[in-house]
Amino acid sequence: MDVGYSQGLLEERGVKMAVMHSPAPARDARKVASLGVPSVDDILNGGLPCGHMYLLEGEPGAGKTTLALQFLLEGIKQGETVLYITLSESHVELKAAAASHGWDISEIDVMELMAFGDKVDPDSLYTVLNPGDVELTDTLKVIRERVDSLDPKRVVLDSLSEVRLLAGDPLRFRREILVLKQYFLEKGTTVLMLDDRTADHEDLQIHSLVHGIIKLERMANEFGSERRRLTVTKLRATRFRGGYHDYKIIEGGLVAFPRLVAAEHRAQQLPGTLLSGVSNLDDLLGGGLDHGTSTIVMGPAGSGKSTIVTMYAIAAVNAGDKVAMYLFDENVGTLFARCKALEMPLEQHIESGMMTIQQIDPAEMSPGELIQHVRDAVTHRGVKHVVIDSLIGLLNAMPEERLLTVQLHELLSYLNQLGVTTLMTIAQHGLVGPMTSPADLSYLADTLLLLRFFEADGEVRGAISVMKRRTGLHERTIREFQITKGGVVVGPPMRGFRGVLTGVPTYTEGAVTLMERKGAESFQ
Repeated sequence: MDVGYSQGLLEERGVKMAVMHSPAPARDARKVASLGVPSVDDILNGGLPCGHMYLLEGEPGAGKTTLALQFLLEGIKQGETVLYITLSESHVELKAAAASHGWDISEIDVMELMAFGDKVDPDSLYTVLNPGDVELTDTLKVIRERVDSLDPKRVVLDSLSEVRLLAGDPLRFRREILVLKQYFLEKGTTVLMLDDRTADHEDLQIHSLVHGIIKLERMANEFGSERRRLTVTKLRATRFRGGYHDYKIIEGGLVAFPRLVAAEHRAQQLPGTLLSGVSNLDDLLGGGLDHGTSTIVMGPAGSGKSTIVTMYAIAAVNAGDKVAMYLFDENVGTLFARCKALEMPLEQHIESGMMTIQQIDPAEMSPGELIQHVRDAVTHRGVKHVVIDSLIGLLNAMPEERLLTVQLHELLSYLNQLGVTTLMTIAQHGLVGPMTSPADLSYLADTLLLLRFFEADGEVRGAISVMKRRTGLHERTIREFQITKGGVVVGPPMRGFRGVLTGVPTYTEGAVTLMERKGAESFQ
């Protein structure tokens, strides 16, 4: 049973993950420096062009040192000589940070400099030179001497805030960075400069000098774990994936979740439909759910939404397709208990590997990570049907995430283009009478199934109807349905009623068609 990370994310715990390629042409790998994180390389369209100077900026604790170490460790894997120049962290601190990820940095040449050490005699500076002039000059001289002797292909400079303090004024700081830039450019060294953004304002001078900029952000939510995101604000002469990309730091390094662009993923869709196994329901839908479409099952709490999408998931497995379910509103144990009571064979499909169920903790997961879970399931495990229960649980649990509906739209477009069938549920406010939804997401779906309670002869009954189907015709009738042992039972079109969707129908002339009550105790 899969209730944790999907296979793709587990692979990246060893800093490996399948790359979602963009349509831009691939560059010669010898001219690109990988950062050691495939998902970040994907955002950069392969990596950083070699022989240039780059800025990695972010607040303290954002993960700059982690990504910088991954950058150097990747260089060692490529047989390159690498150098870590630190003016802020000691060698001991770097080893401790690496050990927390299970890394051995013994092959990384660490140059530890004391930015305000006692290398210069203070008595010789009082009347001739400013102390900062000598300290910065000595520091840069020592750096160049070490680079000349080591000739590294990759260098990390940590951090610019110390150099900025040594320079004293912006003009000298800019001149010294220009000198370093020209020096490393002549040697063909790829340099990653770290900046903790402790300056009073954004340093646009550095932004104009470097070849590219990667920005790491850490945001605290009112509840739950912090959110992290990165953006590439500049990368000269290279196409990259713009916008914000969620990331997190786990044991094994930084893991990014590239922003999904549905237009980059197109595949030939295979014809076919997903049948529920309930003939009357398939008739109501005009023949079933078409592959490569999305369906929303909407209705009040307890009306049977989760049971219906679970029934479709079991039907898909019986047809030989793999299914991935993502639960927000209930835990896996509750789902198993309900399916067992209804005699719906769920656990055997989990054991066979044809179905995976993942409990989502939205307080600990960003939308980008959730989308990456779904992408991994489709690309790595061959999943053809995705179930999300429910969208309202997702929206309510991530209230501080902006534009979440836009991300959902992109995800559904991506799944549709790959021929994946998506089923989602939405709970509405109310039980009978007028219903309202916390968010209008019906436009996202190709098919909309509406469930309603109604009263008849002193009993609460359920009605089902199809309000929308973009891919073809469907019945306009309202049918009664029941949840019984074995699954869902759908009756013939209801006659003799008016106002069923209001919850309190009235009788009209003619015969009244109601199903015999079977297993009423099995309602969700």
